[in-house]
Amino acid sequence: MANGKFYGTGRRKSSVARVYLTPGTGKITINKRDIDDYFGLETLKVIVRQPLVATETEGKFDILVNVHGGGYTGQAGAVRHGISRALLEADADYRPILKSAGFLTRDPRMKERKKYGLKAARRAPQFSKR
Repeated sequence: MANGKFYGTGRRKSSVARVYLTPGTGKITINKRDIDDYFGLETLKVIVRQPLVATETEGKFDILVNVHGGGYTGQAGAVRHGISRALLEADADYRPILKSAGFLTRDPRMKERKKYGLKAARRAPQFSKR
């Protein structure tokens, strides 16, 4: 593991996260705010830390994240994806661990487009016999 700055881009739904890893004490900063301030739910914080727990690198890297677009859940998924990619750049030996956990796979699920004649993607107008 070489010293320096490692970068990874994470995406989920319409969220994009730019993640920078630097050797440090384990501080996670998202959009210039601490992770505890940014994500209110404990489950989202767990999602963000999953790659670090899997590779046993908690407390070894300071993480700086810029994330935009989507909601909190999508952003947490994007940050997780970005951290996983940055960890790969830091040490390629983490690949089997991250791959088997599914952290390197970009989640392809997106919002379905609205179709004409319908009120939403699949929601049809209310039916009335008369």
